[in-house]
Amino acid sequence: MELVLATRNAHKLRELRRICADWPTEWLSVEDGDPARFPDVEETGDTYLENAALKARAVAAALGLPALADDSGIEVDALGGRPGPRSARYAGESATDEQNLTALIQAIRGIPGGGRTARYRCVAALAYPDGALVHADGTCEGALRSDPAGSGGFGYDPIFVPIGWDRTMAELTDQDKDRISHRGRAFRGLRELLEAAGGEVGLPNSR
Repeated sequence: MELVLATRNAHKLRELRRICADWPTEWLSVEDGDPARFPDVEETGDTYLENAALKARAVAAALGLPALADDSGIEVDALGGRPGPRSARYAGESATDEQNLTALIQAIRGIPGGGRTARYRCVAALAYPDGALVHADGTCEGALRSDPAGSGGFGYDPIFVPIGWDRTMAELTDQDKDRISHRGRAFRGLRELLEAAGGEVGLPNSR
């Protein structure tokens, strides 16, 4: 059974291939074959689920195969839950990871360390070519530091310290990160939903 990873983000592709390595499927992505076949979907939704569904359904319809997508973000309590679904565009529509990170560091300056509680949130969605959708969500609670540390991961990982750890997400090994991350939890939850529905991952009767 073939499933499509519906993302153009190279960092996210690497993570998803690790997290879903034991799924009984054959993976396709924008890195395989003609990239023009993969629609470049604008994330116009107001929620993680809306954006994940937009991407998964567009790719499933274009390729005629079930497609996996996710949308994720970081929610800072002292900022009223922002940037949330706009995490990838926090510093502007075409912002880089570095620009977004810098913008968030500036936003939390002046907030005492104990008030920098935050969480990563992810919604993972599997869409079928007929538009049917299954989804699950995952969170990882933590706090932010104002000085980046670590070279692993991507996005806001260099300033996010998960609860129970004294290192940032960017300082963790891939194995540790995938075990506790919002994305790891969301995709493991999605697989559990699909298997509980009575079919192997990716099969139509898993809907």
